[in-house]
Amino acid sequence: MSLNSVNTNMGAMVALQSLESTQSQLTATQKQISTGYRVSDSTDDGAAYAIAQGIRSTVGALTTANQQLGSVQGLLSTTQSGLNHVSNLMSSMRDTLQQLSSPSVTGSERTNYETSYNSMLQQVKGDIQDAGYNGKTLIGNITGSTGSFGRTAVVRNDSGATYALTTFSGSAMFGAISVTPTTFGGAASVAALITAGGAFMKQMNAVNNQLNVVGNSINYINNETTYNSDKIDALNSGLGSLIDADLAKESAQLTALQIRQQLGTQSLSMANQAPQTLLSLFK
Repeated sequence: MSLNSVNTNMGAMVALQSLESTQSQLTATQKQISTGYRVSDSTDDGAAYAIAQGIRSTVGALTTANQQLGSVQGLLSTTQSGLNHVSNLMSSMRDTLQQLSSPSVTGSERTNYETSYNSMLQQVKGDIQDAGYNGKTLIGNITGSTGSFGRTAVVRNDSGATYALTTFSGSAMFGAISVTPTTFGGAASVAALITAGGAFMKQMNAVNNQLNVVGNSINYINNETTYNSDKIDALNSGLGSLIDADLAKESAQLTALQIRQQLGTQSLSMANQAPQTLLSLFK
């Protein structure tokens, strides 16, 4: 092919191709700098982007799980507080029953102890009713001597696995320790309540055992939340290594490409002027 042709300017074609290549690289570099990502969509690196989307989905699922676990932490803490107050009250109620189990306690003194017991019993009822969190309860809401409660499960990780929360029938406990006037009337009947196998002691032990269960659940939820958070951090770190741009490197690349772009533009301009020299041959 002739180098002195006005139909085909090889110099301009080469310069244009080089300029277009530089412009393409410059666009890619500017995209990385503006987004902060080496892979911001599937056109950059389809395989890496697919992996990144999967990791983002896992992070989202773990974040949602931790939000649910956080709500359960509030429920468990409220339950623990309620049961702890009930346990303290029952210790005092046991002391009162101990007094009432003595045949020597009679008359107005006995009446005063009975009144004290029933007053504490109403406080127990209030604690059970108030141990709810965000419309949920692990103890039960009392209406008279009956209550409603159920087994609750919470999603604990990104795969949808759940952790079951054990409930406690506060209504049944309340009904069992609600002493009738007939029982109060006999010292022996009251004494039977606080024996090792007595109705009151059974409920008191049940409350204390439930405190242990709730405490273990709180520790489990806290540990699971911490683990999920650590896993989220690890996933985000790996995600960053996969798709984040090296901005220091890209900054240097941007400067080099801008210089190449300027040189390419000048080279194309010079190549386009070359055919003009052919006119001098015809003067």
